[in-house]
Amino acid sequence: MIEWYQAVLLAIVQGLTEFLPISSSAHLVIPSLVLGWPDQGLAFDVAVHVGTLSAVLLYYRADLSRMAGDWFASLAGGPATGDSRLVWYLGLATVPAGLAGLLAGDWVEAQLRSLPVIATTTLLFGVLLGVADRCAPAAGRGRQITWWLALLVGAAQALALVPGVSRSGVTITAALLLGTDRHSAARFSFLLSIPIIASAGALKARELAGAATAVDWWHIGLGVVLSGVTAYLCIALFLRLLDRVGLMPFVYYRVLLAVLLYGLLLA
Repeated sequence: MIEWYQAVLLAIVQGLTEFLPISSSAHLVIPSLVLGWPDQGLAFDVAVHVGTLSAVLLYYRADLSRMAGDWFASLAGGPATGDSRLVWYLGLATVPAGLAGLLAGDWVEAQLRSLPVIATTTLLFGVLLGVADRCAPAAGRGRQITWWLALLVGAAQALALVPGVSRSGVTITAALLLGTDRHSAARFSFLLSIPIIASAGALKARELAGAATAVDWWHIGLGVVLSGVTAYLCIALFLRLLDRVGLMPFVYYRVLLAVLLYGLLLA
């Protein structure tokens, strides 16, 4: 059972790292390794998933409403629009990660959730993010999202099953390398997080329902509120600063974090 201050820190870390391209698993492993904190448990995992999902749904509420309206209208025989196509693209891009999770999720959790793996993937995919940022076209001049681009970004998202890769990092990297501009890449990545976060939260909730464990509702409330508020502010600030500072600060941060993790490994 974690303490209240541990719940506060873990919820804030989850809210920040869910959408920034810096890897949540790399950050969440540090308190347990350095401070000896216990595992936060399934209930708390569900709580922070609910919080971060609520944040992205709230931030993109207008876009999602428009997308849903156009998609249902197209199903009823209306014309296809960019927003109705985007719904199909998001569904298509979700398939590779869903299949990877079903086929290899348990193996990855058992075999690859280790400090050497997390340190290495944090470094390698951080450098790859830097390469992609250097290749990014100017705002408004990038390639539009198409079905094949969505599928390739979805295939990249499946790599995020490996701890340290970062879901947002690898999807933004893939989209940039395929020719989209930074804002289009980030928007598609964040919208693509919705089905993934919802699915992961639902699976954990199912596990929780079958487990005979007591639920600490105070910690659950802290997890939902703090992860949600932090994630919302994180999305808003990230998108506001994206064209001004680019992605290189996150690349430098990932390299420094990898050095820290290697240091912990050697120690």
